[in-house]
Amino acid sequence: MSKPLWYQDGLAFECTGCGNCCSGDPGVVWVTNEELLQIAEYTGLTETEMKLRHTRRIGKQTSLTERDNGDCSFLDKGSRRCTIYPVRPQQCRTWPFWNSNLESPEAWEEVKRTCPGAGQGKLVQLEEIQRQAAIVDL
Repeated sequence: MSKPLWYQDGLAFECTGCGNCCSGDPGVVWVTNEELLQIAEYTGLTETEMKLRHTRRIGKQTSLTERDNGDCSFLDKGSRRCTIYPVRPQQCRTWPFWNSNLESPEAWEEVKRTCPGAGQGKLVQLEEIQRQAAIVDL
């Protein structure tokens, strides 16, 4: 019999729109070709322009680019809002329910230090957490 998950009763989360998840230390935001096409269409860029301006290759995968300060290239500097929110990549859509954030209560506490919505708001049930964590393995 497997050990119960530490978050089996769910976790509270409600996005505050702070933009913290889109900035900070350098990292990667993996995007698929389909997501790139959706972003290009949404922004009015061609696929080539989108790739040249907003992506970089890391091995065989593609990531969105960041500014020098660590902000995603699609984070509006003034409002701290995502400029492609309706078509943002799955990695962004599933925050904070990434496997790396769910490894332990300590990992979740670390998320809560930078994300004011983690631990706040509505309770997200185990099934939804697991569904989101399975979409992108981070």
